[in-house]
Amino acid sequence: MDQVKIGRFIANCRKEKKLTQMQLAEKLNITDRAVSKWETGKSLPDSAIMLELCEILGITVNDLLNGEVVKVDNYNKELEKTLIEMVKQKEENDKRLLALEVVIGVLSVLVLLAPIIIAAYLPMENWQRIVLCFSGVIPCFVGIFYAIKIEQVAGYYQCKNCGHKYVPSYKPMVWSMHMGRTRYMKCPKCKKISWQKKVISKG
Repeated sequence: MDQVKIGRFIANCRKEKKLTQMQLAEKLNITDRAVSKWETGKSLPDSAIMLELCEILGITVNDLLNGEVVKVDNYNKELEKTLIEMVKQKEENDKRLLALEVVIGVLSVLVLLAPIIIAAYLPMENWQRIVLCFSGVIPCFVGIFYAIKIEQVAGYYQCKNCGHKYVPSYKPMVWSMHMGRTRYMKCPKCKKISWQKKVISKG
């Protein structure tokens, strides 16, 4: 999706409705800065307010995501194109998130190990060693929490038995056995437990 094109389209539609950025923002209960970011192509409207925005501007969601009014005879074709583009964009975002997960995981381990190594080799009182060793535990657990959260929402897990692809809840992610990004979990469709691989695409 072309964010700059969408931004220009939002600005033109707003002006056609004779609304200022502030007036549009007030109707949507957001800041005029958010509207400005849309219109300059720096961000896209949140999905939670997209329908309301389209209603105010007198356009469809498909028009909005295409950055232009889609003709009726081209509607289905353009809608399909938009949906494919959105799926591709989600897959790219998921790949970036999973790469970030690796970085967070490595940093979390380093934060845990660094104080332990320092405590082992530098001269200090025993109580200081204990405090230093525990100083890396909380940051490490916070990092691991976010790493698991990223792995949960980015992409899907595929059941080995029935092939069903789904996003698991956080609890089984935390407590399941795993090898890398393959986890031993219960499939919500066939109800069987198996080693399930992380996949990016739902297709």
